[in-house]
Amino acid sequence: MPSRPLVGVSLKMYFGIAQTRGWLRDLRTIADELRADDVIDLFVLPSMLAVADARNILRGSGIGYGAQNVSDHDRGPCTGETSPADLRELGCAFTMVGHAERRRLFGENYAVTAAKAAALVRHAITPVVCIGERSRDSIDAAVLACLRQIAPVLDAVPDSANLVFAYEPAWAIGASEPAATKHITAVVEKIRGTLPERGGTVRILYGGSAGPGLYPALAPAVDGLLFGRLVHDTGALRSALTEIVTGRTVIQSKKGIGR
Repeated sequence: MPSRPLVGVSLKMYFGIAQTRGWLRDLRTIADELRADDVIDLFVLPSMLAVADARNILRGSGIGYGAQNVSDHDRGPCTGETSPADLRELGCAFTMVGHAERRRLFGENYAVTAAKAAALVRHAITPVVCIGERSRDSIDAAVLACLRQIAPVLDAVPDSANLVFAYEPAWAIGASEPAATKHITAVVEKIRGTLPERGGTVRILYGGSAGPGLYPALAPAVDGLLFGRLVHDTGALRSALTEIVTGRTVIQSKKGIGR
């Protein structure tokens, strides 16, 4: 397991372009003040139209960036899709695939997710593969559901590929609270113990209503967190990053910066 926590933030489709630019500037300011690049690996996934803005604003900061979705084709008659080759040209280091909302809203299945992960790996972009059970169930049932999603990805990519799996129970996404810490740690530890030895690095994050205060309860079972809406406020973002960088829980201020 890598010693540096991996921390990602998905902006989903909550912000417009101007607001995204402001948030990215705030992210860079907070990360610089915390000297986050000395301690953690950090990346952000804005909406597709703001990926180039992320490149421009975050250049030289050590903060990675990428997209929330991608096509499994490099080129061709794929109207409305985004090529992994283009994401590589923009400097993307990470890109998400397989999110529960993609499966629920657009009918994507595990085979599609695996093909997209393979397309990213072809272009030296690390896939952030979302996994998780649909409904509240036992730990063993959750692990089995996750392994069914993981297996096609492992079959589709070379052994040397670096991968990130984001454990996000579908029932916890958008909820008021994340899954229970005992559930998360048990599921992640069982998944990790089942994965075959690989040449590439495999990191397992937790997402699903992740917010400030969660990381100290989950470390070191998880390799990091994938945040969403709960750190879109920059005050919450500062609190979440501070506790990961310092290893101490932060009492969150109600007032963010840059807003």
